[in-house]
Amino acid sequence: MIPVIYIPGDSGALALGAEKVAKAIAAALEKRGIEATIVRNGSRGLYWLEPMVEVATDSGRVAYGPVKPSDVASLFDAGLLSGGQHRLSLGNPEQIPFLAKQTRLTFARCGVTDPLSLDDYEAHGGLAGLRKAVAMTPADIVQTVTDSGLRGRGGAGFPTGIKWKTVHDTVAERKYIVCNADEGDSATFADRMIMEGDPFVLIEGMAIAGIATGATKGFVYIRSEYPHAIRAMEAAVGVARRAGVLGPAVLGSPNAFDIEIRAGAGAYVCGEETSLLNSLEGKRGVVRAKPPLPAIQGLFGKPTVINNVISLASVPIILDKGGEFYRDFGMGRSRGTIPIQIAGNVKHGGLFEAGFGLSLGEIVDEIGGGTATGRPVKAVQVGGPLGAYFPRDLFDTPFDYEAFAAKDGLIGHAGITVFDDTADMLKQARFAMEFCAIESCGKCTPCRIGSTRGVETLDKIAAGIEPEKNRALVTDLCNTMKFGSLCALGGFTPYPVMSAINHFPDDFAPQAKLEAAE
Repeated sequence: MIPVIYIPGDSGALALGAEKVAKAIAAALEKRGIEATIVRNGSRGLYWLEPMVEVATDSGRVAYGPVKPSDVASLFDAGLLSGGQHRLSLGNPEQIPFLAKQTRLTFARCGVTDPLSLDDYEAHGGLAGLRKAVAMTPADIVQTVTDSGLRGRGGAGFPTGIKWKTVHDTVAERKYIVCNADEGDSATFADRMIMEGDPFVLIEGMAIAGIATGATKGFVYIRSEYPHAIRAMEAAVGVARRAGVLGPAVLGSPNAFDIEIRAGAGAYVCGEETSLLNSLEGKRGVVRAKPPLPAIQGLFGKPTVINNVISLASVPIILDKGGEFYRDFGMGRSRGTIPIQIAGNVKHGGLFEAGFGLSLGEIVDEIGGGTATGRPVKAVQVGGPLGAYFPRDLFDTPFDYEAFAAKDGLIGHAGITVFDDTADMLKQARFAMEFCAIESCGKCTPCRIGSTRGVETLDKIAAGIEPEKNRALVTDLCNTMKFGSLCALGGFTPYPVMSAINHFPDDFAPQAKLEAAE
C-alpha cells in the first residue's frame, strides 16, 4: 500500500511554513526513492501546532508538529511513514485534548479529507443531506431547518428558517442564494477554513438552500484578501459541476442550481448584506435602507437568501441527521454548535467547535490556555472589532446570543481576541472609532461623522483635556451612533468603546494612568 502523507494547504498553515515543509518532504521522498502520496488537506484548526503533518498508518492517522523543513530528515529517520516516535510526535490527532473536547459537526471533515476530492467527501458522509433534500418538498426542507433552531452564524443570529421561508413564500420568476464569505472581523477564520478545507460542504448547503426556496443561482462573495479560498472554491465548483452536483439536474433531480464565485474589493462594510448586494451588482458598496428586505427584493431586485458560510455549511448535517438532532446541542435559543475562533495573545490559538453554552472563562483559560505571554488576562473582545471588551468579572458569561446581549456584548462571528494586562483600553477604544471612520461607507451621518468626532474626543481624553466632559461626550456620541446608524458598523462601534470605558475606567483617567506608571 502506498503511504499517504497529509500536509495542510490552508492559508494559516501556509503562513507558518507549510509550503516549505511540503517541498522538503517531497524532496526527501525523491532522494530516498520512496513512493508516497502527498495530500494537501485543510487545517484541523490547531494553529500553534501548524504545520501539522499527518501520516495514514495501519493503526490510524499519526500527527507530528509543528514541523519545520529542518525536521524532515529526522522524521524520516524515525520512521515517519509508519508513525514512528519523534520529539514532534502528537499521536492520534483526534486524541489531542484540544480536538478531543470538541463537538465537530460543521467541521467534521476539515483537516481530514482531501478538499477537492468529491469521492473523499462522500466517503466521509458528504452529499447525504443533499440526497435527502432532492427527495423532499421545498416546504419540508424549510421546516427541517426551522426545527433545527439554526440561526445566522454571521453575527446577527437571525433564525435561518424564517429567512428561507420568506424567500420560499415570495413569488418571483427568479431567486438567488448569496453566500456572504466577506469574513472581515479580526480573529475570525472559520469561513476561510471551510472554503479551503471542506469546500463541498458549502456547495452542498447552498444547493439545499436553492432547492428549498426555488432559487436556481447562487453566488459566493469572497473577500479579495482570501486568494487561496477563492481558488479552492472555484476548483470545487468545477468538480461539483462535472459530477452533476451542480447544474441543470442536481444529482439527477428536476432541480437546477449553479454557483458563481465573486471576489469582493476588501471593504469591511460589504460584510453587511445590502452593501454586499450592491457590490455584487457592480455598484458602490454602500448600505441600502430597509425595507424592502433582501428576502423580498434582494439581488437584482429578486428574492434572495443571504447567509454566511458557517450557516450554509451547517445545513447538510441538519438535512442528513434531522432538525431535532442539531437542536439537541446548545442552550436556550442558541441551538447547535458554534465554531469559536480563539486568537490574540493566547497560548492555544485556533478553532474550537462546540455546542453553545461554554463559559467565556472556560474558552479563554482552559481551552485557550491563557495568554501566550504568561501575564494575566485583562480583557477579551468577542465578536470582532465591533464586539465588547469583557473583563474577568464577566468570564462566567455563557457563550449564548441572549446571554451576551444581556451583558451589552455580542457573539458576532464568534471570534475571540485575548489581551493581557499590558493592553491600554483607551487606545483600544480609539482604534474602534478609527476603524469605523476608515471603513464607513459614508451613507449615514451618525457613522460617518460620529466616528471621526469619536477619535478626536478620545485623543483629548488621552491628552488630559477635560476628561470628564469628553467622556460624557463620547457616551453621547455612542448613543447617537447606536440608535441612528443605518447598519451594524456604526450601530455596533459603541460596544467596544463603551465596554472599555465602563469596565476599565482607570485607563480613561490620565491621573490614574500617571500614578500607575510611577
